[in-house]
Amino acid sequence: MHPGQPITALQRFFTGLAEQVFQVELGVADPPLIDYLSQLLVRFIHADQLHRWCMPAGPPGQDLQRLLAEADQRVGLAQRALYRHIGDVTLFWAGLYPEHLRQTQVTADVDRFGQYCAAGRRSYLAASRIDADAGDAAPGDVLARLGTEFEMCAYGLREVRRGWEEEADRP
Repeated sequence: MHPGQPITALQRFFTGLAEQVFQVELGVADPPLIDYLSQLLVRFIHADQLHRWCMPAGPPGQDLQRLLAEADQRVGLAQRALYRHIGDVTLFWAGLYPEHLRQTQVTADVDRFGQYCAAGRRSYLAASRIDADAGDAAPGDVLARLGTEFEMCAYGLREVRRGWEEEADRP
């Protein structure tokens, strides 16, 4: 969210769930990280944001190698933006819908889910090493923590999903 924009009920809902899961349940006292994750949820409510650089015709990750190759060819802020997007998309799918990613597993001898998460982790770390402009909402230190704590963040997002599903089941 950008300063000056009104906070919506959906933003309050996701922020509250993320704070509950990460601070209370997981003991993660990192407000910038938690804010980033709740904003990620709000941002990806709009499918056009989720598929900003690719419109996959198949399962998530189908175009991942192409995107990574494209990110390697870019420079500066364009490279940072694409690496960040790759990290965001992989974290979104690995955290909220891991069952969908695991369904795309073709063979038992290749851990595609693990490779997918590793690509997200590496993408966040690569983005964190590229200086951002002053107006960027993703500081390098937050992106670095997303990279180093990718699995914990994915687990936390699964718990956020569980929370919203429980909320939806209430009368």
